[in-house]
Amino acid sequence: MTDPGTEAIAAFHRWNDAFNARDVETQIAHMHFPHVRLAENQFRTWDSGDDFRAGEDNLTDRLNAEGWHHTESLSVDVVQAGGDKVHLAIRQSRRSADGVEYKPFDTLWIFTRIDDRWGVQFRSSFLAS
Repeated sequence: MTDPGTEAIAAFHRWNDAFNARDVETQIAHMHFPHVRLAENQFRTWDSGDDFRAGEDNLTDRLNAEGWHHTESLSVDVVQAGGDKVHLAIRQSRRSADGVEYKPFDTLWIFTRIDDRWGVQFRSSFLAS
């Protein structure tokens, strides 16, 4: 068996690459549902990939409006790990097309291994809109 932390970090990078490409299907392939996000002290739950997919066009519009080009991961650290669950502390950086950081934030992601597949199931971000 490979190291759970290494597997979760690899799954995170695949998800983040898909996020930057605005490839919702690959994002969903690296998630587990129900999927929960806590941001600005509000919980949001997606019960299925279809629920998550439904909001992606709106998110893309909001990202474009703020001048987003990509999100760079400045650090990804395993803070707790077990055989089927890993907590990652991540420092993210939203960047414009010229590479200038305009919105840095910290986030905690919880990856779970279900049916021998690692996917993010919970995200808690210090990202203000």
